[in-house]
Amino acid sequence: MIQGIGAAAGVAIGKAFVLPAWEWDVPDRRMEKVDLAKEFERLYEGIRTSKTEIEFMKNEIKETVGVAESSIFDAHIAILEDPVFMSEIQGIIERQYKAAEVAVKEAIDHFVTMFDLLDDEYMKERALDIKDVGNRLLKHLLGTPEITLPSDTQPYILVAKELSPSQLVHLNPENVLGMVTMAGGKTSHSAIMARALGIPLVSGLENKLTKPLQTGDLLVIDGDDGRLYLDPEQEIIDRYTEIAEKQRRRKEQLQLLASVEAVTRDGYRMRLAGNISSVKDFEQAIKYGAQGVGLFRTEFLYMDRPAFPTEDEQFEVYRQIVEKADGHPVVIRTLDIGGDKQLEYFTIPEEENPVLGYRGIRISLDSKELFKTQLTAILRASVYGQIKILLPMVSSLEELKRAKGFVEEAKRELSDRGLPYSDEVEVGVMIEVPAAAAIADLLAREADFFSIGTNDLVQYVLAVDRMNEKIAHMYNSYHPAVLRMLRQTVSAAKEAGIPVSVCGEMAGDEKALPIWLHLGVDTLSMSPQSLLRVKHRILNSSLKEAEEEGRYCYGLSTSEEIEAELTRYLGKDPVLGR
Repeated sequence: MIQGIGAAAGVAIGKAFVLPAWEWDVPDRRMEKVDLAKEFERLYEGIRTSKTEIEFMKNEIKETVGVAESSIFDAHIAILEDPVFMSEIQGIIERQYKAAEVAVKEAIDHFVTMFDLLDDEYMKERALDIKDVGNRLLKHLLGTPEITLPSDTQPYILVAKELSPSQLVHLNPENVLGMVTMAGGKTSHSAIMARALGIPLVSGLENKLTKPLQTGDLLVIDGDDGRLYLDPEQEIIDRYTEIAEKQRRRKEQLQLLASVEAVTRDGYRMRLAGNISSVKDFEQAIKYGAQGVGLFRTEFLYMDRPAFPTEDEQFEVYRQIVEKADGHPVVIRTLDIGGDKQLEYFTIPEEENPVLGYRGIRISLDSKELFKTQLTAILRASVYGQIKILLPMVSSLEELKRAKGFVEEAKRELSDRGLPYSDEVEVGVMIEVPAAAAIADLLAREADFFSIGTNDLVQYVLAVDRMNEKIAHMYNSYHPAVLRMLRQTVSAAKEAGIPVSVCGEMAGDEKALPIWLHLGVDTLSMSPQSLLRVKHRILNSSLKEAEEEGRYCYGLSTSEEIEAELTRYLGKDPVLGR
């Protein structure tokens, strides 16, 4: 057994197909000065072709993995437009009289080496994006075809030193049983896409193999525990065959729960909604039994385009989603850009700490017309169903009051234009900043509902960047400080008589269910893939017992004790578990 990193859950048994490295030898070719213009034109044509190709791939994969995951390719386009990267290439051509492909190769090597030297796993993984984009550009400059995957339909386990998003686009999930990479980890783009595609992935096997894997090797991979077995004994094959069969049956049995309401054994009903980024995402959430939308991330409507979407464009998307919700609530979060979500056509000044910078409601309140365009589109769609407006990154009562003032302005403008809207649209606050949790009682007097965004709340409460591998182990949703913030928020909502939901990753974590039942959370909103697992857990839970468990956890002192206790309580699923 070889221990790696479990980057995408699941088990796979099959023969390996080893993907050759997507790299080319580039001769160090110099030119005469008079050829500079020609080389620059070749470079710019290669960039244009590469950008077109990346846009095509993004649209191709969007239908399969969803809008959020396909936005990985925005980072690739940004590299081709990055002035530092481009100036490095142009400088090599201009100062050293080297061919465009030589300059691109040297620039790739320079930046990859620089990122690899950083003591930060996240930045090391971003070096793969540089290589991916650079190699695509090299492909066009050299006129070399890409490495292709097997053309037959025989399923295989894909093995590579590293996998780029560009290579993953062309995967047929029906033929790929699993994937193994020497480099990478849980935050790599290949891991994100593997999880979206439902393909098991074991990463981080560099220097752990006694001999290189060969095409045709029989492998067993365990994407949950990060294990790889090369030429396994029959006992291992039999054991993992049984595990894989249990997982297959679990998926089938869970799907039967799609139309069943999430009610505990003693009759407590909880609404499960979907976190979505597009109409396509919502269709998948409905398939898994979502009762409406708990979080519509509207920023993805603003991405992958040259300018802000118009009111009519936004209205059409909101209308479609509300109609598909069939009477269930649709919570639409207003534009939440800034931090790690940037728009090409809206420049945010460079910030030392963008996660704590100009983002979310701060941008909307500064950009009145931009904000009101979105609000009028949302309000127009409200006549087709039950819409709620959710404000991101609120940290003060003043921000909430100003935002509600803009909502009223948008209503008056629609009335002046003779356009209908519902006057029952609720305005809620996303509790994701510690300041908001600390003044939850004040916000609850003005807000119609709360939605707790646990991802950022945990990050801010613990002062831990969850993308920084050096301190990622300190990011723990079950830290007593986090649980206290949650209790304070829910208590304030209950006292004010407003509903409270959870829409962060913690909502989709089965272990957390006793916490939510103890606190009295009304709705859990999560990725479509988590809905059926959480519903199954609710159906097999007792409200009374879960409340007792949650109360007990609040008496514990450390995150390790709390998480261990919740894991023990979750236990082993006797019917569908592993």
